[in-house]
Amino acid sequence: MAAVDINDPASTLNDDGVDAARAAGHQPALTGCPWHDVNEMLQAAGLRPTRQRMALGWLLFGKGARHLTAEMLYEEATLAKVPVSLATVYNTLNQLTDAGLLRQVSVDGTKTYFDTNVTAHHHFYLENNHELVDIPDPHLVLSRMPEVPEGYEIARIDMVVRLRRKR
Repeated sequence: MAAVDINDPASTLNDDGVDAARAAGHQPALTGCPWHDVNEMLQAAGLRPTRQRMALGWLLFGKGARHLTAEMLYEEATLAKVPVSLATVYNTLNQLTDAGLLRQVSVDGTKTYFDTNVTAHHHFYLENNHELVDIPDPHLVLSRMPEVPEGYEIARIDMVVRLRRKR
């Protein structure tokens, strides 16, 4: 089988096989003002910009590309005096993921990070720090793809390279 560029835009399909950017409709007109931009992003994704979504979106997207767990976002919201429950944080993160505004990255099946960078890219997981970091190489190549069971297609490839300090 030929080598596959795992950063090819064709691999950015969501679970339904739909390109996330196309599914979200038009691209929002971003201004650099986090509050305005979050409002535009939510509306472009078909989500109502409620106070809680706006506040959590501002925390998520107002600081550039980030990797957060629900617990981390809940802690930030608490420190910022945003009155939300952990359940609301989880629900909002899942809604934003379903809308294509976040990307879910699971580590160990026990910890889930939400990535504000939804472009095709891969991650290092720093085991000692429990931190997810983007892999800077945009040209990673997977030399051989596994056979896909009949009736299925590859929606996306997520590579997580686990790192730990040398002993």
